[in-house]
Amino acid sequence: MEEPRIEKLKMSPKKVFINNIDSYASKYIAMLLCACVAEAPVDSDGEIKTEEEEKRETSNRGGEAAFHVVGTVSDKSDDIRPYVLEEYLQLNREELLSKLMDCDVIIYNISQHADQLEEALWAVSALHNEMGHFSGPKMFILVSTVMTWASSKPLSPDATFTDEEFRKRRAHPNFIQHIDLERRVVKMGKTNRTLFSTYVVASGLQYGMGEQIFHFFFKTSWLGQEHEIPVFGDGNNIVPAIHVTDLASVIQNVIEHQPKKYYLLAVDSSNNTMEEIVKAVASVLGPGKIQKRPFEEAFLTQDLSVMEIDSLLVNLCMEAVHVKELFSMNWLCESGLVENMELIVEEYQQSRGLLPICLCVLGPPAVGKSTVSKQICRYYKLHHITLKETISETIAQLEDTVKNADPDAYSDDFAAEAREQLNSLRESMEQHGGLLEDQLLVKVVKDKLMSNPCRNQGFVLDGFPKTYEQAKELFYAEDHESEDGTSMSSYSKKIMPEFVLCLEASDAFLKDRVMNLPERQVQEHNYNQEHFLRRLARYRENNAEDDTVVNYFDELDITPLCLEITSSNEPDCLLLMLKIFDTVGKPRNYGPSSQEVEEVERRKAEEKMRREAQEKAEEERREAEEAKYRAAHWEEWTRGLEEVRQKEEELLEAHSVPMRNYLMEHVMPTLTQGLIQCCTVQPQDPVDFLAEFLIKKNPFSY
Repeated sequence: MEEPRIEKLKMSPKKVFINNIDSYASKYIAMLLCACVAEAPVDSDGEIKTEEEEKRETSNRGGEAAFHVVGTVSDKSDDIRPYVLEEYLQLNREELLSKLMDCDVIIYNISQHADQLEEALWAVSALHNEMGHFSGPKMFILVSTVMTWASSKPLSPDATFTDEEFRKRRAHPNFIQHIDLERRVVKMGKTNRTLFSTYVVASGLQYGMGEQIFHFFFKTSWLGQEHEIPVFGDGNNIVPAIHVTDLASVIQNVIEHQPKKYYLLAVDSSNNTMEEIVKAVASVLGPGKIQKRPFEEAFLTQDLSVMEIDSLLVNLCMEAVHVKELFSMNWLCESGLVENMELIVEEYQQSRGLLPICLCVLGPPAVGKSTVSKQICRYYKLHHITLKETISETIAQLEDTVKNADPDAYSDDFAAEAREQLNSLRESMEQHGGLLEDQLLVKVVKDKLMSNPCRNQGFVLDGFPKTYEQAKELFYAEDHESEDGTSMSSYSKKIMPEFVLCLEASDAFLKDRVMNLPERQVQEHNYNQEHFLRRLARYRENNAEDDTVVNYFDELDITPLCLEITSSNEPDCLLLMLKIFDTVGKPRNYGPSSQEVEEVERRKAEEKMRREAQEKAEEERREAEEAKYRAAHWEEWTRGLEEVRQKEEELLEAHSVPMRNYLMEHVMPTLTQGLIQCCTVQPQDPVDFLAEFLIKKNPFSY
């Protein structure tokens, strides 16, 4: 009865749950499982199938997916994850348990985020309690970390830890909860392994596909801002590590083979020291030099968490015995990070979109090549390569190498080579009036373009090459037969410009521009009349030939963007740059760092405060002026009003005197007598009495 059930399970894809599917390791585990189309390569007798048998079975199934991946995400995102069938965000425990019960395999990754420990413990406990309600066998895989071994003491200095010694492991003080969870997971898997099997995969420090724990060293090297890459501590600690894709392969094999061993180490065979790892990163990606610093300085580095610092300081020599014995894995980086550094760096750049942008800007003298090149470099954070600066920099470096050579044999040979090259450059410049012959010039420029900073971020090659032969020697100096039989240079893909800009302008425009340049710029660019006209004529002559630099790029299917310069006005220059930016596309770098973002925000805040302070000061000044104006005119207004009032009173007085005199002479004497008489008599009708009195006593009655 068991065989039909197993056969049925093989025919249908397994549903796999992975927590935090948007995190580094969980993401690549999900991607590998989603891409897996082959069933477990084990036949009915339990023997491993051959590669041919596996391919034949895969072909017969028509490429059906072996796993359907679902999982939780930590944050809402617009990112499309085609490798995930369903995503869950902020589920409560009841909803999450329902999703887990629908899955055949449950993977909890706690190697990166300690905040998943509690949920992982709850999940395995809840599933263990629900075993009676399982519709079929389930598997629980805990992806833990070798930090649960960090405090283990080897029997001898040269001893190697293996999976078989897992019961003797001792965790780092900050990873006690991890080892407790490992033990709980193992214990719950012993109740009924047929129905509910549990596994612990102790992962080494993960690398590859964009990096996570080693990202600080890759980023510092790639940016090229440090002359020496730091190694925290003495660097002699052995770091157990594994490529994240190999970790995913281990988990895939656990799911497919369901081994009896329930505790597995997932580490590669390298046993590299921290110093070896950082030195390899610095050599391939950065300045090639390292500097040992006290491990306490690591805690001052914002890009490193405490958990990552603890992991980088681990010292464990380990061997994944069970993985090698139980599985026939196709390792990607079994030999480790250092041995595969070229591949890891390529993955890092591809995964993070850190691809160099290489441009070549051509054109006649004074057309504006340097101005355009500088603006491109500023926008895309590229390296501006000019002949003058490159030659000066090369000579300075050679002089420094010769001067500061170490006494050991290797450095002595290196210094002798540098001295020979320096003498060659000086002799050539003396013989050619301060200029280098083409062969040495091309070598100097090529060495600059092959430097790690130019290969990392990219470059803008300003005004070089000038001839077809220079271009051919610069980009195709070392020819070899490629697979399709064509001649191809080993340098071409690394330093060949992706974009070529050809600026053009009429001779009349160029002459007029030079005539209107400030004297300082004329001297700086050596644009005196005779020299400028000679350079312009030489450029026109070179571009009148059949084999030009533009034709060279055309032959390589690199179509130059030709731009006609007709104006020096700012709006026209802005339109020109917008056209260039639209052609080249978006920047391919880290963008501003958190410190740079904080600095920009700080500057914006300061600018806002300064602007508000200016506005407030301006308002206060305006109000003070208005108050002063009012105060200055208030007395004048008061004095004016007083004068008006006096004038009105005088006018009124002038008009009232004749009237008052008239009344006093003709009316008031008789009226006064009448009023006195009226008061004396007090008649019943005083008005009538007064009227009669005035009529009788009217002195003008005749």
